[in-house]
Formats: sequence, C-alpha cells, structure tokens
Amino acid sequence: MNIFYFKINLNKFGELKQKAESEKRTFKISAISYAAIFFTATLIAILLSSNLSAKIKHRSKLLNSIKDEIKTYKVSGEFLSSKDLIRLANISSERIFWTKKLVALSEKTTDKIAITHFSFKNNKLSLYGITRLDRKQNEFELIDDFITELNNDEQISGDFPEIQFVKSSKDKEKDVEILRFQIDCISKSYTRKGGRK
Repeated sequence: MNIFYFKINLNKFGELKQKAESEKRTFKISAISYAAIFFTATLIAILLSSNLSAKIKHRSKLLNSIKDEIKTYKVSGEFLSSKDLIRLANISSERIFWTKKLVALSEKTTDKIAITHFSFKNNKLSLYGITRLDRKQNEFELIDDFITELNNDEQISGDFPEIQFVKSSKDKEKDVEILRFQIDCISKSYTRKGGRK
C-alpha cells in the first residue's frame, strides 16, 4: 500500500500578504507623486495666468492714458503739425555755431581795428568797430582789407556769404580822432528768403 505525503508551505500566505502590501505602498507613492505634480503644474499655470492678466491690464491702462493725452493735445491745439516739424528741421539745419564764428572773428581782427559790439537781427550780423585815424594809412583800405579777410574765412563766409560796408563816421575820444564803422554780414537764410537781391 502506497502512502502519500503532502507538503504544506505555511509561508505562502505571508508572501502573498507582503506582495499585496508592497503593491499597495507603490500605488500610494505613485498616487501621491502624481497628485503633487498635478498640484504644482496647476499652481504654476495659475501664477502665469495672473501675471499675464496683470501685464495686460497695465498695458491697457498705459494705452488709454496715451490716447487721453493725444486727445488733450488735439483739443488744446498744442500738437505738432507737419509745418511745425518742417520749421523745426529748418531751425536745426540752419542754426549757427557762434563759438567758432567768434573765434574766427577774433583771429581776423588786427591790432589796428577794434570791434566794440555786434548784434544779430533778422538773420543779419552787424559788426560795429573803430579804428584810429592815421595820416599814413587810409582807414577805408584798412576796413576793406578786414572785409576781404572775413570773406576768405570759411567759418564766417560759410554762414554769411555776403559781407558789406554799411556806414562810417568820424569821432573823437580822449583827444584821439577815430573812425566808427558798421559792417553787415548777411546770412544765407536772409538771402534765400528774399531779404536782398
């Protein structure tokens, strides 16, 4: 008679239980990780959306303020027209750099001539000067030479192409006979606008 022996693995239930607990733990970790990722992504999306909304509101306010400012300029008449812009461009291109002109004028003035004062009006530079009357020298030749020197200087003749003698008068100062004279330097703008032909 054959006898059968049965082997019973008592640890089988324990292994199944450990496996189930391990799977449960893995599921919990995965679920928590996915929930954390989803929460973080949602938070970032909300922050970006609110930041973008704030920028849009700010740009909208700026645009409205610019429009309001343009309207006030149009109402007050203070906006620049095309004529104003052309006038500004002409002023910029036709302006005179006086520092270089005055330096050039001082270099051309000899010790026999003194410039007492000058004025600039209606695009015309008027030079007022004096020279001592001397029998050995013709005063008008001296003034004429001075005008020639001014005409030959590019710094002066560049903006004042026409330089002319205007008038003179004899005078006495401290018992010294002098000749007072006036020379006008006509600017390009004055000539172009028809001030002189």
